[in-house]
Amino acid sequence: MTATPASRPAAAPAGDAPRRSSGRRVLLAAPRGYCAGVDRAVIAVEKALEQYGAPIYVRHEIVHNKYVVQTLEKKGAIFVEETHEVPKGEIVIFSAHGVSPEVHREAERGGLATIDATCPLVTKVHKEAVRFAADDYDILLIGHEGHEEVIGTSGEAPDHITLVDGPEDVENVEVRDPDKVVWLSQTTLSVDETMETVDALQSRYPNLLSPPSDDICYATQNRQTAIKQVAAESDLVLIVGSKNSSNSVRLVETAIQQGARAGHLIDDASEIDEAWLEGVGTVGLSSGASVPDVLIDGVLEWLKERGWDDLEVVQPVDEHVQFSLPKELRRDLRTEAAQKAAS
Repeated sequence: MTATPASRPAAAPAGDAPRRSSGRRVLLAAPRGYCAGVDRAVIAVEKALEQYGAPIYVRHEIVHNKYVVQTLEKKGAIFVEETHEVPKGEIVIFSAHGVSPEVHREAERGGLATIDATCPLVTKVHKEAVRFAADDYDILLIGHEGHEEVIGTSGEAPDHITLVDGPEDVENVEVRDPDKVVWLSQTTLSVDETMETVDALQSRYPNLLSPPSDDICYATQNRQTAIKQVAAESDLVLIVGSKNSSNSVRLVETAIQQGARAGHLIDDASEIDEAWLEGVGTVGLSSGASVPDVLIDGVLEWLKERGWDDLEVVQPVDEHVQFSLPKELRRDLRTEAAQKAAS
């Protein structure tokens, strides 16, 4: 299958009739797949296994992708739900979604050496929460209840943070001082969804303060921008990503909103239903920020075998962000863990 990069015009508004192709083609969105934060977190686990040997414990899934977790398990990573499940004197890695200060304290009490693989963009939101709480602001955190990132951020300032789970939740919000309130957000939300909630909050609190920089992560924005352009010309959109990946779920929703006739979230090619392809000329394809390229390659091969061999890359934005690895990988953590266990 030959890929032809192309600069695409802006996506048609959702109400307009999108142009359809008469042939069988695949519009491959770019950027897609691993973001810098996910890449950093996965490499951190791989490097820890190389440097310190198995087992390496990971609290929660390092990123929300079934394939990635299973691959790391085969290399010697052990995933646990809670810190207390890690044996004393071992190494534990905190996932890209971040953890609360209490989790760090639990690890210290448990005699564990830690590697913090929290995405630096999530860390930025944590620092914003701490700063606004120190200034005694009420913080309205836009996000989904129960998401690991939301739990971690809320733990930074639990007495100051109120979760706002979508625009329909705004009417339930109560603040102490309407002139001293700020909003922050989960980084993996839909940009449109977040701003709809912000607009609803501002209608109640005209002096609502915005964060110093956009909290929706660059990768989430870029993938949504690309899928909007792809979806406007697609009969069917396939998003590769696991069901518990918030940014992957949002990509499907965005594709439907932008005019795709149908959209499905799949872990890999084995989950594609051939019935979805009936009457389909153009297939749009992208993947969430925690999805390795090998899974997209598998879908492309699956489609090629069934006649969708005209591939066009749609790349409205470039992406060149990189993050350095966690500083803990430069220390002798096995010795450090042994010392903590003995103390």
